[in-house]
Amino acid sequence: MNKSGQSENYSAYDAKVEAQKIAFAPVVFQAARALRNTGILEYLNNMRREGSRGNEIAEACGVSPYGTTVLLESGMSAGIIKKKNGKFFLSPTGYCILKDEMTRVNMDFIHDVCYKGLFFLEDSIREQRPAGLQVFGDWKTIYQAVTSLPPDVQQSWYRFDHFYSDAAFVQAMPHVMKNGPGSLMDIGGNTGKWALMLAENYPDISITIVDLPQQLDRALAAAGEQGLDRRIRGHAMDLLDHTVPYPEGYDAIWMSQFLDCFSENDIVQLLKRAVTALSGKAELFILEPLWDRQAFDASSFCLVNTSLYFTCMANGSSRMYSSDVMHELIDRSGLIVNEEIDSIGLCHTLLRCTKKH
Repeated sequence: MNKSGQSENYSAYDAKVEAQKIAFAPVVFQAARALRNTGILEYLNNMRREGSRGNEIAEACGVSPYGTTVLLESGMSAGIIKKKNGKFFLSPTGYCILKDEMTRVNMDFIHDVCYKGLFFLEDSIREQRPAGLQVFGDWKTIYQAVTSLPPDVQQSWYRFDHFYSDAAFVQAMPHVMKNGPGSLMDIGGNTGKWALMLAENYPDISITIVDLPQQLDRALAAAGEQGLDRRIRGHAMDLLDHTVPYPEGYDAIWMSQFLDCFSENDIVQLLKRAVTALSGKAELFILEPLWDRQAFDASSFCLVNTSLYFTCMANGSSRMYSSDVMHELIDRSGLIVNEEIDSIGLCHTLLRCTKKH
């Protein structure tokens, strides 16, 4: 296999077939969602042994025979559905679209958050701004907009974010707490999930979340609801104003799925301010899904294509980074990586950093 993942004997015909799959990919994507949302995939899953004919599927799912036919045939072309002896069956790929949580989270995120905006991807590339964000309103970045997005878009955005972070949080906690920090600053704490989880599991630690005011409101409300407001506090600031220093005096600083939200130059400035805030034996923990440190090709594929969400919808300047780039940025900021742990959660790497001496 060559670096593109294609065989050296890949024929011109095979190349053309693959090119057509890309050309019609948006159509197949919407057909797959329709097959899922109309109940056709669920019905075929229930009939997985005996299969079902088109007219039976149409009647059972309340979809017209015409609509059922075009969806089934598109599903067959994409390997979602199989046909044998005049009956339709759900394929393993179709089962994943129906039941696999990661696939559902990814599809809903792409459809609800990204799909309309991706029409403007080329504009984003040429103009270096999130041109697709205009489909939701006049915002500079999506982070300012999240709490004002339509409810279904918010739900898909948060589900995507939390699906990948939640499993990582559970595995990262013992590593972060190994040296017994009594205080931690959570930079870019978002909804406060990490802070809440850490406070619940380690009753002796106090946490300060640093983020935009609109994000802090939600996180601190959640802390209050769980009776953790005495140990979880907020510090509101525009993290892209590099003239404003971070609060100091913490035993640990935590950045989770945070740095991928910024350009390389901004990352260096964000980390330099962390260096200034670190004192004594304080540690900085960076949790990131690095696309070249993945155990499976599917993970790398998802991550590098998530970069285009950042390009078109989030801010026009950030992306999912590779480990070599992240290490370079950390080094430029005046930090050293003392420990690097892969396979945290589904796809994350945890970097334990301290000041260079």
